[in-house]
Amino acid sequence: MGRVGLVRDPCFLAHSNGPGHVESPDRLRAIDGMLSSFPDRGRLVDLPARDATTEELAWVHEAAHIKRIEETRNRPYTFLDADTAAVPGSHAAAVRSAGAAMTAVQAVARGTVDSVFALVRPPGHHAEAGAAMGFCLFNNVAVAAQFALHTLGMDRVCIVDWDVHHGNGTMHSFYTTEKVLFFSTHQFPFYPGTGRLDDTGAGKGRGFTVNVPLAGGQDDDDYAAIFSRVVLPIARQYEPQLILVSAGFDIAKGDPLGGMRVTAAGFAGLARMLLALSRECCPGRLAFVLEGGYDLPSIAAGVSAVLQALADDAPAGAPAEAQVAGAGASPETERVIESVLETQGEFWRELR
Repeated sequence: MGRVGLVRDPCFLAHSNGPGHVESPDRLRAIDGMLSSFPDRGRLVDLPARDATTEELAWVHEAAHIKRIEETRNRPYTFLDADTAAVPGSHAAAVRSAGAAMTAVQAVARGTVDSVFALVRPPGHHAEAGAAMGFCLFNNVAVAAQFALHTLGMDRVCIVDWDVHHGNGTMHSFYTTEKVLFFSTHQFPFYPGTGRLDDTGAGKGRGFTVNVPLAGGQDDDDYAAIFSRVVLPIARQYEPQLILVSAGFDIAKGDPLGGMRVTAAGFAGLARMLLALSRECCPGRLAFVLEGGYDLPSIAAGVSAVLQALADDAPAGAPAEAQVAGAGASPETERVIESVLETQGEFWRELR
């Protein structure tokens, strides 16, 4: 049985995008309610979050952007883009969210826990070097990946982003480097409009961006097929020293912003696959960081399913493909998979 770290902080509730906004503190309250009755609560280890320093944020963000978010502390309400705002408590929440993602990475790197989930807000994967967007202020996962590279001395980090929206900020943060392998499964065309199949990286980073654009309607079996036939073989060849997951629960069936049909069982299956992969590649260094998810029952059920899968801790020798039940991707998903294999086959021999 595994020890699963939880990184949480009350200050995450102080951030607001305004009344009636879907990205609200109620998202974390729903998760907190689930955790109060989680059946294996004894296996969950609470880890204190810390603040990211200005220097750490600057690994990803421009100084002017860091200053702009800091200045929101002194204003009652600040519009940052059409659907992203800040209140006086938002800066503290954003700085600590990025710090919480680094706390998560350090915990699995040191072996303090076997896996970890940073339950943060605001989310991060849309935040660009110089701009907040898509409910995101700082890019938590990108900062955490840079922490692994800069501070922990790693050379190969894998980021898996299963949010329904493409992680544009994360992709752009690492588009020209081979030190971060970025996967994104996302609905397309959809906000933010990035993540085309042929966006594969540039310069030294060619082949280290893997986009899987989906039309919508994909379910548990579709995602299982994508992970087993695209994500796992590429990641095995890459041999990452750390796996980071941008865990967006807006691919859940019934989410108001998404068009996917993943169930709690599907989330558990993906978590088991990534857990087994981490055992194969990087002594269990697996860290989840919360991104989207706007249907409250679904986000609570999805996080619960992931935590239970991590706590159950399948045998280290079990192959990743065996960690999820179900087979039979839709014809549309099969076509996308074949297109991805053709595009990425230039870079990854395991796909040929």
